[in-house]
Amino acid sequence: MITEISIKEALSSGLPILDVRSPGEFKKGHIPNAFNIPLFTDKERARVGTVYKQESKEAAIELGYTYVNPKLDHFISESRKLASTGRLVVHCWRGGMRSQSFAKHLAKNRFNEVSVIMGGYKSYRNLVLNELANPIPIRVLGGYTGSGKTRILNELKNRQEQVIDFEGLAHHKGSAFGAIGQKNQPTVEQFENNLFHLVKQLDTNKPVWVEDESHSIGKVRIPVPFYIQMKSAKLYFIDIPREERAKYLAKEYGVLDKSKLEEAIQKITKRLGGLRTKEAIEKLKNNDFFGVALLLLQYYDKTYHKALTKRNHINVQEIWLEGTNYVKNAKIIMELVHKTD
Repeated sequence: MITEISIKEALSSGLPILDVRSPGEFKKGHIPNAFNIPLFTDKERARVGTVYKQESKEAAIELGYTYVNPKLDHFISESRKLASTGRLVVHCWRGGMRSQSFAKHLAKNRFNEVSVIMGGYKSYRNLVLNELANPIPIRVLGGYTGSGKTRILNELKNRQEQVIDFEGLAHHKGSAFGAIGQKNQPTVEQFENNLFHLVKQLDTNKPVWVEDESHSIGKVRIPVPFYIQMKSAKLYFIDIPREERAKYLAKEYGVLDKSKLEEAIQKITKRLGGLRTKEAIEKLKNNDFFGVALLLLQYYDKTYHKALTKRNHINVQEIWLEGTNYVKNAKIIMELVHKTD
């Protein structure tokens, strides 16, 4: 039996979601936890599209069948691995011929409940962008570089606070050094999908903690409506002595590839200045990671301070902390929040 369902019904169904678009389409963006069994390879899809434009719809369909027919048994065996009960959800880009044809093929081969998403992946993308524009109660954790903000957020999560870790989702720490030791970044589209996947698991009637980020985190971008909310939300800005933060950074980055660290230093030469860049690289070669961190913090602290002065001071709560013990700091922050709520 084949039925058509909405994207919201598909997401709440608990059934395996099967994406039959090409590998390239899937890589650009997909529903988190969906499985890809492509009807066409990227080259086959491109060829079908060319025939459609240059010849006719009928010729494109005929070519499509020549590509698909040898794969029919493969489609059944792979789908059966995902849905041993014979129940699953199928989608393509717009819920058109690809997903409908795939669903019919499954239904003819003893899959007893095949649902096709109306509007396909496009309907999912519309849902993502609309939902991420909805207001939620945000609390922003800010602070100078080396304050251990991500670790504090993780500790807040351990304390049952709701947290969105943008840097974790982006696979990037948000600076010239942010990509070192990280996985490849997702596409902007997939970053938005992953963010939505996380947000829909939260209780958006209760506060959600995020880190104070730039609009861009490496190559991905926080959706504009969400970013605007962040900039108007209350900022809890932690201020830790520079030397303590330099110790923290030396420990964090001292284990990483020195050549990558040198490349990152070179990237900010214009802002750092030639003399300071040369000094930082010399310290790096001598394994003086504390000295490197202390030098770079002179630049980064000025940048953060400038950004802080642009915030509405009414929405900024500065918190002075003596060190980078994230467990202790998370406790202090929550005690302060409970007093001021």
